[in-house]
Amino acid sequence: MITAALVKELREKTGAGMMDCKKVLTETDGDLEKASELLRERGIAKAAKKSGRVAAEGLVECYVSEDGKVGSVVEVNAETDFVAKNEEFRTFVADVAKQVVEKAPKTVEELLEQESIAVPGKKVQEVLIDKIATIGENMSIRRFARFETEGLIEKYIHGDGKIAVLVNMIGGDKELAKDICMQIAAARPEYLDRESVPQERVDKEMEILKAQVMNEGKPAEIAEKIVKGRIGKFYGEICLVEQDFVKDPNIKVSKLLADKGAKVVEFARFEKGEGIEKKEENFAEEVMKQMNQ
Repeated sequence: MITAALVKELREKTGAGMMDCKKVLTETDGDLEKASELLRERGIAKAAKKSGRVAAEGLVECYVSEDGKVGSVVEVNAETDFVAKNEEFRTFVADVAKQVVEKAPKTVEELLEQESIAVPGKKVQEVLIDKIATIGENMSIRRFARFETEGLIEKYIHGDGKIAVLVNMIGGDKELAKDICMQIAAARPEYLDRESVPQERVDKEMEILKAQVMNEGKPAEIAEKIVKGRIGKFYGEICLVEQDFVKDPNIKVSKLLADKGAKVVEFARFEKGEGIEKKEENFAEEVMKQMNQ
């Protein structure tokens, strides 16, 4: 049975109309992934990006060493947005980012077992537990990235801790590195260049593009040529160096870097709550339930 909730989820995921969503869900026996692909093949879906970026609370933060050679980006989650404004929580997140730079843990588990640089004599895990007790909400250190460089590392925080970007760049200067950070924050590249994109991702996109072209009534023999032309747009969306520069759409990021004699080695873009399923609370129902007990 195709439920209204399932139709709503697909509609939010793709931007397609309700009836179109219901139709493809029926055709795919309620398989969201297949239904989403079918909408794209028919050119109905307005968004190609996957859903799942449900809002979750907390902060993302960056820390870069004084010499600009080591940097980190971290995400620490909490239950409500009130905690993100709590000065004690914000200090804890900043301390975690600095810990990652100075102590170079390989995993979150290893980080939690390290002695805290902010509270000597206690593990990071113990400090976290203390914060949970004093602030009164469950919290967790979700993820981090750490870069070391012979060039320079730049950071950018957007929306008071909503998006954080860290860039490792060889050549160029801090102004260019900051522009690249803002590019990544705004344009959301998933990969550095074409070579970084997994082949299975490319193959899947080629399949979808080919189905779209054939659904437009183009013969199979010329569909391949059209697809090869359109795949460039796909790379232009997901690869940093293939994107149009947001401050000047007339040039590509690759040309901007080349003109400055610079090269991006790696980057990380963390968005608060990215991919976390957040439970939706119905407070009216909760109050009524308590009153009836």
